[in-house]
Amino acid sequence: LMRKKDEEAPAPATNGDAAKPHKQPKAFKVFTQACVLTFLAEWGDRSQIATIALAAAKDVYGVILGGITGHAMCTGLAVLGGRMLASRISERTVALVGGLLFLIFAGYALFFEPVPDDLPPPPRPNLADLAAPA
Repeated sequence: LMRKKDEEAPAPATNGDAAKPHKQPKAFKVFTQACVLTFLAEWGDRSQIATIALAAAKDVYGVILGGITGHAMCTGLAVLGGRMLASRISERTVALVGGLLFLIFAGYALFFEPVPDDLPPPPRPNLADLAAPA
């Protein structure tokens, strides 16, 4: 693999280096950070609860495969989109826009009533009335 200019090639191990702790490769560190961050962000959210309900009613292996595939696709798009966005917009701008949107949503939640999730379903037409001649 090619290294970036700022990365140094690892020095060959000598007998004196045996007592020193081995540094983790940069890719493993990034992998660990991404894994922990994703795990903590997803733990207990609505998609996990929905996956639990789906696994209770459907084939467990299908739910596992579908969940892994869907999450990998969603995360992959986020990573690629983030890479493209970072090449065009500074990190500070993204943080400011994100903070501003957070404040707008907070203000909306503060001044407007939430839409209830338990609205009654709309009335269903009676099929007998539709079939009767007018």
